[in-house]
Amino acid sequence: MTDDFDPIALVVDWLDACRNRDLATLLDLYADNATLECRCGEPKISEGRAGLESYWRQRLDAPAPTAFGLEEIMPTTEGVVLDYLSHEGKPVRIAFSFTRAGKIQATQCLPVADLPQPAAGLQDYAG
Repeated sequence: MTDDFDPIALVVDWLDACRNRDLATLLDLYADNATLECRCGEPKISEGRAGLESYWRQRLDAPAPTAFGLEEIMPTTEGVVLDYLSHEGKPVRIAFSFTRAGKIQATQCLPVADLPQPAAGLQDYAG
């Protein structure tokens, strides 16, 4: 990766482009051969600029008033995980991976409600 690449800043730029309904800026954040896997409803995989444009165009057209609100952003060893409010205003988790050049290589998203929940009665004993 480039020395000045900040993956969290790129994800914030991604979220800002979504909030501003700026499709061109959003698409420019992705690598030319990027993939997007969405498991919010019917699973969908979009590839390349044309696939991403088709996917995002309809989601940016008329978002909910609470769309693209930031819930939490977390760096990981593979990239960044973002919890945010989807174009429908529903809680979603999206994982980002990046190219060496600092572009989004892949994203995978799913509703927060579909995430595995910790077993009842288990506590975190760290600390």
